[in-house]
Amino acid sequence: MLCDSNRHTFPIRDYDLDGTLTSGQAFRWQKHGEVWFGVVGRHWVRLRSDTVSITAETAEPVSDWSWLIDYLQLDMDLTELMLTFPDDEPMRAAMEACRGLRLLRQDPWECLASFILSSTKQIVQIQQIIRLLCERFGEPLPAPAEFAPAHAFPSATRLASAGEAELRACKMGFRAPYLLAVARRIAGGQFDPAHLRQLPVESARDELMRLPGVGRKIADCALLFACGFQSAFPVDVWVAKALRQLYFPRRKVNLQRLHRFAASHFGPNAGYAQQYLFHYMRTGRKKAGSRQNRSKIKNRRNGERGSKT
Repeated sequence: MLCDSNRHTFPIRDYDLDGTLTSGQAFRWQKHGEVWFGVVGRHWVRLRSDTVSITAETAEPVSDWSWLIDYLQLDMDLTELMLTFPDDEPMRAAMEACRGLRLLRQDPWECLASFILSSTKQIVQIQQIIRLLCERFGEPLPAPAEFAPAHAFPSATRLASAGEAELRACKMGFRAPYLLAVARRIAGGQFDPAHLRQLPVESARDELMRLPGVGRKIADCALLFACGFQSAFPVDVWVAKALRQLYFPRRKVNLQRLHRFAASHFGPNAGYAQQYLFHYMRTGRKKAGSRQNRSKIKNRRNGERGSKT
């Protein structure tokens, strides 16, 4: 899309921007009021959404907005995709609670590095680590004067020249040597994250899991959130909890059994279904429970009033 301006409005249908940016896929977005601020590639971006559009603003004029269309996956037909989800009660509940949730399409290196840093950390902690990493090692980017300075995510080459102690100073702890080792492999030409998109999903996963600090979950996150492999199904604590509670109540199942179940049950877009279950367990199920509790209280009060008359 060509438009030489620093502002553009995209028509949308069924797009929950808040849910998408808070669902644990990307860690460089902050919300102030009704507006989101973040960095995509080498662009500082401000996003505002309503039910029919997303308006984007950048610090400098943009002639081609295709990078943001791709990142936000604005061309995705969500209705058609959701028809591939299994028609079962847990999935229907997750779809209802998280309607409009999308997968982003991130840069492979940034996504891989971010999830290496995510190990055993909560989202707010991951955001802090990545913010410090970008401030100390990322190239400065143009941003409006009234906002904090913006920085690109540091390249693998830049991090490869850093020392482990410098990385640990970004509060990443034991993850520092893993990130450093992967950055040096990329800088040395031994591994190319962008090449993963050209491989079958199994081969791409195998390549990722040969890297230091990268297990099945981190590999699947990179495959799903950056490389477009929508069959990749990351299983973290929240997803394992969702599968066990919603599909295997009162039964003990190990991680291998959960992976086999996910591969056979959720279809070609299993990773998309996974994101709905993940976000549902973190947010939607609590909201649904609150609505049910409020309904029960209301009904109880109505019954009490009825008994007194």
